[in-house]
Amino acid sequence: MSKWECTICGYIYDPELGEEGVAEPGTSFADLPEDYLCPECGVGKEYFEELA
Repeated sequence: MSKWECTICGYIYDPELGEEGVAEPGTSFADLPEDYLCPECGVGKEYFEELA
């Protein structure tokens, strides 16, 4: 599974780690809720880019 980076603040969503209170470890970025917001700056999923 790929990591995703917020293009606004640089936060990295790592699916292997998940996100406390939002996603269990192993949750892909695509499986995050549609209303997911960056925990650092509050922007939506559309501001994230997949890291190569």
